[in-house]
Amino acid sequence: MNEPDSTFYLTAYFSGHVQGVGFRYSTAQLAKGYEVTGFVRNLADGRVELEIEGEKEECREMLASVVDELDAYVRKTESSEGRRAKSFTTFRIA
Repeated sequence: MNEPDSTFYLTAYFSGHVQGVGFRYSTAQLAKGYEVTGFVRNLADGRVELEIEGEKEECREMLASVVDELDAYVRKTESSEGRRAKSFTTFRIA
């Protein structure tokens, strides 16, 4: 059962050749086509982290879009999802 003040979120980690190739910019451009908020950022270990909030299907569809559009760079994708209080008001590159 959903809490009335909670929102769906999805966190994904991409590994492969994902830094220095426009991955974050491309992800931010894809996010414009979905009703999601959150961020995408490089991690020190070479991965890229994506965290988004919104309706469950919007978030899942956006993740599928990122995987589909940027698959040439991605070796592995790990993701988790859940519900929590809303944390973001926009989508940005961190």
